[in-house]
Amino acid sequence: MDDSKIRVLVVEDDLRISELHRRFVAKRQEFEVVGVANSITDASEMIEVLQPDLVLLDLFFPEGNGMDLLKQIRAAEQPCDVILVTAAREMAALQEALRGGVFDYIIKPVSLPRFQEALQKFQDYFRQLQGDSTLEQKDVDRLLHAQLVSESESGAIPKGIDALTLTKVRNVFDDPQVTDFNAEEVGKRVGISRSTARRYLEFLSSEGFLKADLIYGAVGRPERRYLKNE
Repeated sequence: MDDSKIRVLVVEDDLRISELHRRFVAKRQEFEVVGVANSITDASEMIEVLQPDLVLLDLFFPEGNGMDLLKQIRAAEQPCDVILVTAAREMAALQEALRGGVFDYIIKPVSLPRFQEALQKFQDYFRQLQGDSTLEQKDVDRLLHAQLVSESESGAIPKGIDALTLTKVRNVFDDPQVTDFNAEEVGKRVGISRSTARRYLEFLSSEGFLKADLIYGAVGRPERRYLKNE
C-alpha cells in the first residue's frame, strides 16, 4: 500500500456501480481504492479500520440512508472527507449534505469528466492541506470554494475551457521530475496545440493554481514558463 497516495473508500450498494466507481478512481495514479463497501454497516467498520482520506458515498441503501453514515463520520471526528455520489436531486438533500460538510455532490448517472474533475479538485485541496506553508487569503478562498461547488458548476470555467482538458493540463504539473513547462511542452503532453495550451495555462494562472515566469535568453523574446504555485 502506497502511503503517498490518497486513500479512497467506495460505499455503494449496487455492485455494478461500485465497480464502475472503483475503475474511475483507478484511472488516476494519485489515488488508491483501499476498499469497497456495499452496506452502511460494512462502510462504518471499514472507515474505522482503513482510515481512508476520501469516502465516495451513495445516499440510498436497503438498510438506511447514507446521510446517517455522514453524520456518524462527523460525530466520530474521523479524519476523512466525503463526496456524495447519488441519484438524489432534491434541494433538501443538497442542503443537508452541505451542512454535513461534504466536499462535493455528484448526481447520478455520473459522467467520467465530472467524476475526474471532482477527484482533481480534491487532490489539489488535499495536497495543499498537507503543506507547511502559511496561507494567503487567496489560498483560503480557493480551499473553501473547492468544498462547496465544482469550478464548472460555479461558472468559474469560462467558455472555451473544457473541464476534462483542464484536468489533463493540471495533471502535467504533478510530474515530480519536471517543475516548469512552456505552452509547447504542455501541448505535446496533452495532445493540444500550443495556442490552446497557452489558453489553459493562462486560465490556471489567473486561478492561482500556476504562476508564470519570464525566462530571458541571449537572443529573441523571453520565454514564458509555468510552474505550480505551491
